[in-house]
Amino acid sequence: MKGSDAGRLFLAAGVTAGVAHVAPAAVAWRRARCRLAPVLSGVGRPGHVALTFDDGPDPRSTPAILAALDQLGWRATFFVLGTQVRKAPSLLDEILQQGHELGVHGDQHVSHLRRPAPWVAADVARARALIEDRTGQSMRWFRPPYGALAASSLVAARRTGLQTVLWSTWGRDWRREATARSVADDVARTWHVGAAVLLHDSDVTSAAGSWQAAVGALPMLAEAWDSYEVGRLCDHGLPDRRRPLPGK
Repeated sequence: MKGSDAGRLFLAAGVTAGVAHVAPAAVAWRRARCRLAPVLSGVGRPGHVALTFDDGPDPRSTPAILAALDQLGWRATFFVLGTQVRKAPSLLDEILQQGHELGVHGDQHVSHLRRPAPWVAADVARARALIEDRTGQSMRWFRPPYGALAASSLVAARRTGLQTVLWSTWGRDWRREATARSVADDVARTWHVGAAVLLHDSDVTSAAGSWQAAVGALPMLAEAWDSYEVGRLCDHGLPDRRRPLPGK
């Protein structure tokens, strides 16, 4: 084989591998994703809303979210970061004691599109082990940071026995300019029947104080969701797509 031919083959292989790595990121197109991959998007029972929070636990903000949820009588799923769990491990107990559910958001809040597969696998496994060691509960759900889904994200979740789930609806509450009203309006604007709603209970990766917009939006959402049951992902009617782990 000539050197130029070998070079072209090497380049083609590299491009193919790169495309395979980032191809799942196309699910960021939320509307199409909800239609083409409803389970991955968290689309569940039509009369149920799965309320989810990312990036905690955070002693500055998670208690306020928990108090607001308790007042409304709602349960939710909290996708937690390993780095945050180490700072406030007792908040995991509080979340569970109030009837909420935990999910794995990774150990570090870093886009998987920017990391090699071994790094992603180790990060997800480390986060799951940390949460399960602390709580004694087996984790089901995994959501990658930023919702940036790479092939390595899916492989890491599968190897650790987790089910990847994103969201169908969001409040864009991470923005500096977010308000309670804007969060409620964004949820309405991106609404999908059988919604899995993304909000945040921490501002560690968002604009400082932005979590307050999420807290303020909850009573507004309660008015809009008067005819819906609001709860956890595990109650949302999603089929179990996990791969059984050896010995489990």
